[in-house]
Amino acid sequence: MVLPPSVEPALDRPPREVNAGVGVHGASGPHEVFRLPHLWQLHLYGYSGQLELCGSSHPIRPGHVSLVPPGAEVHFHYGARRCEHLYAHFRLPGDGERRSVPVMQDAGSEAAVLSGLLRQTVAATAQSPVRASAELWTVLWRVTGLGGGAAESPTGSPHPALRAALAYVEERLACSLSVPEVARAAGVSHTHLTRLFREATGGTVVGHIRRRRMERARHLLEASTMSIPAIATTVGIPDLQAFNKACRRELGLSPRAVREGARG
Repeated sequence: MVLPPSVEPALDRPPREVNAGVGVHGASGPHEVFRLPHLWQLHLYGYSGQLELCGSSHPIRPGHVSLVPPGAEVHFHYGARRCEHLYAHFRLPGDGERRSVPVMQDAGSEAAVLSGLLRQTVAATAQSPVRASAELWTVLWRVTGLGGGAAESPTGSPHPALRAALAYVEERLACSLSVPEVARAAGVSHTHLTRLFREATGGTVVGHIRRRRMERARHLLEASTMSIPAIATTVGIPDLQAFNKACRRELGLSPRAVREGARG
């Protein structure tokens, strides 16, 4: 079995967590070799060493995370006798869209968050397997978002700055938003963010903000009894005249007509 530098898990359905805990490597010597024939394995490392599998070699450092598919034989090399790590062994029943994930990644500032989530997975394992699987699912989605290419590929993850910008916009749709503000929150220049949006979506930052506001407005008009002025404020367009114009331009109907159409 020859593995590429990345693997492609399908995360459209939650994993089936089988076991999770705090593991200790190196107790029986400086090298270990093993495989899990039927289970994926995820490790969050607290030590330095080397991971080899099927011809590829990956340095291990504290805060690195690895994701290895079933059947892969792993070779660990340690520099100390007691090397602790958090691990999870699981099945992935999903068969939908696959996301490309490096076998080994530096979790960076996310390491503390992943550690907390994995410890919750460990704590839930014996008490609630369903909750343990839910916690692990969150871990896996966060792991898929650690890397980033230029913008986005069909099986890859968005650029980290693009992810940060999208999240910033979602959290602040009720507020006034400008492209320079979103770029600062994403840690890139106005020009760079504009290019990332164009490459990933074919559109602009302003267009994305407008579209997301109107998608949220449509949902609230159709699914809630909130007043139209309250909905306008919730989506960041408190001026009713401007809100009406935006609805007609983006949704093709007035806010009242959208609501009445849903009720009809």
